[in-house]
Amino acid sequence: MTEPDFLTATRTSYDTMVAGYLEFVRDELAARPLERAMLAAFAELVLTGGGGPVLEVGCGPGRITRHLHDLGLDAAGLDLSPGMVAQARRDHPDLRFTEGSMLELDLPDGALAGLVAWYSVIHLPDDRLPAAFAEFHRVLAPGGHLLLAFQVGDEPLHLTDAWGLPVSLTFHRRRPERVARLLDAAGLDVRAQLCREPQEWDGRTESTPQACLLVRRPDGDRR
Repeated sequence: MTEPDFLTATRTSYDTMVAGYLEFVRDELAARPLERAMLAAFAELVLTGGGGPVLEVGCGPGRITRHLHDLGLDAAGLDLSPGMVAQARRDHPDLRFTEGSMLELDLPDGALAGLVAWYSVIHLPDDRLPAAFAEFHRVLAPGGHLLLAFQVGDEPLHLTDAWGLPVSLTFHRRRPERVARLLDAAGLDVRAQLCREPQEWDGRTESTPQACLLVRRPDGDRR
């Protein structure tokens, strides 16, 4: 089967910009207390629910996977980009990282206690979101938790240059209420929402508000 163009473009773009991206995000989480609070709440919910495997999809160089591990979770990472996976393995040799797509997770039904998509569904076109959320529902155990982070807005941003290198990367900005409706349609319940205004970080000001949704797969399948 021919791979969709957006997957090829996303993989190639992230392979191209590994070094620049790594430097860009290196200290980002330290400047994000609200996001750290959402990650901590996610970790506490997974652990108090009995724990179990947690997967970060679109893990990039592994910084969030490492943070989840340091919070006490059995965390692994998955990314579309071989270059990002190689970097994650170099930086975090004690953690597990694999190549793959969030649209086709190589996991049995109900395998995960938790799943994190930290600024990774932003590269999925609108018509692919329902399939991604259905896949998240499939691999989460009943009672399992999902944490999503994304930029808020109505219009996509397309980049053709990153750190002086040619890329073709689209960032789909979305309204939290619309994402929540799609999650509900996939049988997933939004339990908490964070939407904060743009903030300055490392001498730059974000161009959009930022959102995190904390989501749970119900114990009983309501779809």
